[in-house]
Amino acid sequence: MHKAHAYNMGRNSPIQEVLRISRYMGVISSLVYWAFVAWSIENNEWFSFLHNALSDLGSPEMATNPWIYNYGLVITSLLMIAFSIHLILSSRNKAETVGAAYISISAVFIAFIGVFHAGTRPHSFVSTYFFLQFFVGMLIYGLGSDENRLRYSILAIFALAILGTLIPWPSVALIETYEIALITAFTVLVVLLGRGLNTG
Repeated sequence: MHKAHAYNMGRNSPIQEVLRISRYMGVISSLVYWAFVAWSIENNEWFSFLHNALSDLGSPEMATNPWIYNYGLVITSLLMIAFSIHLILSSRNKAETVGAAYISISAVFIAFIGVFHAGTRPHSFVSTYFFLQFFVGMLIYGLGSDENRLRYSILAIFALAILGTLIPWPSVALIETYEIALITAFTVLVVLLGRGLNTG
């Protein structure tokens, strides 16, 4: 099993600094996303988690200032891409690298959800593909992890994600919130259980 690329770098190398910062970008991306959702809801008091989809906040036909939600997705995408850089550069084997690459592609689709906002033809595809791509990438990454607690925790999150699709949610917003919470849990696990930066 090969060592992560960054592990061969010096303590103060640029890659080490990128890894130190980007490791937290997944958690930060979730906080930023929900901040934009809250801002958008403040401008759209009609929105209900029990009756709407989160993407309704980005629909020009439904929302006031839909740019708030859609721009928030683009910013969230950039932060999640930075997080995927950490996963790729710190990977120790092909499975982790492939899983991280899948996650990086899903991060791009976060921006696509904002670009192809609700009401456009590609919207349903890019929204669904984001979740599918992320969870498949997460699963591959977890299966390749040599950290048992992280691997088993990721398998549990993946099982919960599958279970979530079987629940008759009263609205799209609720299942989206549930799945996003699982994605956030994964980013927190990477911070808490992922390997530190080994300079040896």
